[in-house]
Formats: sequence, structure tokens, C-alpha cells
Amino acid sequence: MKQRVLFIGTNNAARTQMAEGYLRARYGDRYEACSAGIAATALDPLAVRVMDEIGIDISKQRAKDLALFDGKEMDSVIALCAGGVCPMFPWTKETLHVDFPDPGRATGTLDKVLAAYRQSRDAIAAWIDGRFE
Repeated sequence: MKQRVLFIGTNNAARTQMAEGYLRARYGDRYEACSAGIAATALDPLAVRVMDEIGIDISKQRAKDLALFDGKEMDSVIALCAGGVCPMFPWTKETLHVDFPDPGRATGTLDKVLAAYRQSRDAIAAWIDGRFE
């Protein structure tokens, strides 16, 4: 039986979506990956773009509200919340708080913004490889 992992963020737009897609693509044989947001908005197209660069298609994913997971048991909840606003999730065996740079706050040229998204993607991928491999 696969372990269930839920990535929680503020908007479920970029970091949590990248984490969900990466875990599913690399370790989907052992883990069921999900993501949700406290105030879900929409999937960030730049997150889709930088994940596609490493061969992972997250374009079919969508932003989901955390309420969709009320009462659903998880093995691990990984909180990637900005501003320290992270909800309680009582239906999990383990909660981890991990901080990755928020690429949505990047400014400047498209190249600089994409570099911020790649930095977050790479940090998330390295953490997932170390934690779930």
C-alpha cells in the first residue's frame, strides 16, 4: 500500500504543485502525492514550464483547497506555508515544516524570474530525493 503525502501551501500554485508532481513522477510506485492550499488560486504556468524542463508534466494538475482533504488520513503532511500561516492537520501521522524559496515573489526580467522558479524546483527535488528515496 502506498504512503499518502500531502503538500500544503498558501495558494497551491507553484511550490506545492512542483512537489506533488516531482514526488509522483519519481516515487509514485511507493507514494501517493497530493497538494492543497489554504487559499487555493490557480496552477502557476511558470511552475509548469520549469517542471517541463526536467521532463515532468504537471499541466493537468489543479489548485485544490485544503478543505477537500478534511478527514482524509495521510501518512505525511509537508507544510510549505509562506508567512508562517500553517493550519493544523489532525489526520496525519507526521507533519513536517519545510521552507523553500517562494518563486512567486521573484521580480525582474523573465530570465531572473525563471531562475527563481528553477532554484525552488531544484531545492524541492533535492529535498524529496533525500527524504523519500
